[in-house]
Amino acid sequence: MKKMLKRFSILLFCLLTGVLSEAIADTKPSLTLDTVSKKQGEFFTATVSGTRFIPDLWFNGEHFTMFRQKDGSYRALVPVENLSKPGSYAILAKADDWKEKIPVTVVSNNRPVQKIWLDRKTNSLKATKEEKEQVKQGLRTLSSEKLWSERFSYPCNGRKSSPFGVKRSYNGAPVSSYHKGIDIAVPRGTPVKSPAPGKVMLTGYESNRFHVHGNTVIIDHGQGLTSIYLHLHSISVKEGDVVNKGETIGTVGSTGISTGPHLHWGTYLYGTSVDPELFVESEY
Repeated sequence: MKKMLKRFSILLFCLLTGVLSEAIADTKPSLTLDTVSKKQGEFFTATVSGTRFIPDLWFNGEHFTMFRQKDGSYRALVPVENLSKPGSYAILAKADDWKEKIPVTVVSNNRPVQKIWLDRKTNSLKATKEEKEQVKQGLRTLSSEKLWSERFSYPCNGRKSSPFGVKRSYNGAPVSSYHKGIDIAVPRGTPVKSPAPGKVMLTGYESNRFHVHGNTVIIDHGQGLTSIYLHLHSISVKEGDVVNKGETIGTVGSTGISTGPHLHWGTYLYGTSVDPELFVESEY
């Protein structure tokens, strides 16, 4: 009797496995987007479902890694660079012998020009090669686990002295860059807290040739999302630390190229800066 039950169980398992495998094989993959129009500095939420293969995703000539979600689908938060030319584009996904393309539109965010005046000593400071390479590497971290699950909080509360995406002119020169984050003007020594769970990827110090960024912390939140904190007075975490939402990572300062005490907070997707307030306003 036991042998018969065992054989029946094995047979049932094989039948169910075969049915499920056939069902998966018969399912046609599909690409969906949260919307087909985004402003400069925002991002598309691209999802591919119905495939056993890890999809490849392209936008504006760049390839983006897609990450598996709990429901079995694959997702990528696809950044629209702040200086992208407004107009028509497409997002393309491929998996095995399937592919799908969705036309999308990039719209101008109409950010103004901000004129900044620096003294001769500050204006002469240049980012060192080590500083640029370490920051770039930290912001391009790609880890498969999604470490955040809710909306971000602000790392500190105060007046926003400069929004994301503002074009910048230094000492009357032509516009050469834009603001890759938001500035929060608060007193020196104000605690800076992690807006979401993550892992500390970089701690850089002005005393160790971080001439432009000043004392810096970069946190990896998983699946292509990182955040950066600049001009800190002090740093209270070290590389490799796992931090919780609301945990203090340092204090506000004015190190590096800075006109006064403030926090520069930026968020990046696949190494491209996007508006950090998007993560405060909604869950992703």
